[in-house]
Amino acid sequence: MNMVDEKSVRESLIDVEDPEMKISVIDLGLIYEVKVDAEHAEIDMTLTSPGCPVAPELMAAVHRAALNTEGIESVHVNLTFSPPWDPKIHATEDGKFELGVF
Repeated sequence: MNMVDEKSVRESLIDVEDPEMKISVIDLGLIYEVKVDAEHAEIDMTLTSPGCPVAPELMAAVHRAALNTEGIESVHVNLTFSPPWDPKIHATEDGKFELGVF
């Protein structure tokens, strides 16, 4: 039996880009937590700002990408603003480079 894990789900999300910044949600650090229980993924994510105009579009893209992970049958995306997103803390090194944050 093929067990899916957090890493597989995160790998599926690497191609999801913030439509305004054109940077991966993974590199931006918008994906706070991924929990996998059997064939279900629970994803906690945030946005670059609470008033982000593309929130529904971005959450739907994360949902679709996670569902495409082999072994995942259901996904729930939770939106959180705690802690507030900070690129200096949450973005990967690639993301910081893309954003010009040093």
